[in-house]
Amino acid sequence: MKSNFENISVQPSIREDVVPSRKKIKLPPWLEVAKPRLIPLLLATTLGGMALSEEWPLASPKLVCTLGGGALAAAAAGALNCLWEMDLDKNMKRTSGRALPAGKLSFNTVFFGAISCTLAAAMLLVSGVNYLAAGLTLLGLCSYVLLYTIILKPRTTQNIVIGGVAGAIPPLVGASAATGHIGLSGWWLFCLVMLWTPAHFWALAILLKDDYASVGIPMLPAVKGSAFTVNAISKYGLATVVMSIFGIFALPEGGLLYEIMVIPFNARLLQLISRLKNSPDDLILAKSLFRWSILYMFGICLLLLLARTNLSVEFEEQTLKIASSIFSQLNYLINF
Repeated sequence: MKSNFENISVQPSIREDVVPSRKKIKLPPWLEVAKPRLIPLLLATTLGGMALSEEWPLASPKLVCTLGGGALAAAAAGALNCLWEMDLDKNMKRTSGRALPAGKLSFNTVFFGAISCTLAAAMLLVSGVNYLAAGLTLLGLCSYVLLYTIILKPRTTQNIVIGGVAGAIPPLVGASAATGHIGLSGWWLFCLVMLWTPAHFWALAILLKDDYASVGIPMLPAVKGSAFTVNAISKYGLATVVMSIFGIFALPEGGLLYEIMVIPFNARLLQLISRLKNSPDDLILAKSLFRWSILYMFGICLLLLLARTNLSVEFEEQTLKIASSIFSQLNYLINF
């Protein structure tokens, strides 16, 4: 694998330049290892999975238990990831100051915290939600730590494509929390997140490819270069847009408003991908795509929630009535 990195010049990047909030917000060590910046989007897709069910909105206790259990499990996964990659982080400039490699926390402390969060998540989900939601949450945790971090990440450029299953499980947790089973709508959002993940993550990987190359992690941009990666991003981006359109069928009601409002989200995503394809080594464009991809998924989940409001349902009913009336008038004129 090392030969794949030989022609890449290594110029350590600074992650704070990619995510400016890191300059302003310094987290305490015990919170840093939980990777809290990743948790809100996982919870948003969990809510999206719930919104796709007939049972939405959920009772407050079940909603709190689902989101609380998901947050604890995500924190545990983040901590276990930090433990496994502690030695790797020591050799990367942008990660050498993290809590574990910098010696701010001990291995045993973080491990105990991760196990405690895992047990708390399981207890909360089993007692307040159901066994399926608890099982899927633990499956997501294991997928991230075992499948992605340990098995795939150091071995293949397709690590995030396959390992993305970990980030796509929260919609299934939301669906199972709402109904006790996983319907086709939950699987639709699962597939959407799976397709979105490579385009999202590879945009970030372009910015950090020198870091990955310096320690031999085979991220696609570090092995194949930016141009190849952007071509792959464009394919997954287009697939994401196509899959997002099927949301109108996944929603029990209110799908028309979702379908209309998702258009500008998709247009912006394709625009940024097109710009990056024309200049694959432009880090500013890669940064813009990375940031928008985050807002894109938050936006999709917000649209799913808005689609289930009474206003959205009334909008759909009135629009269909108007369309039916216009069609009837046109049909009358044609046959007159």
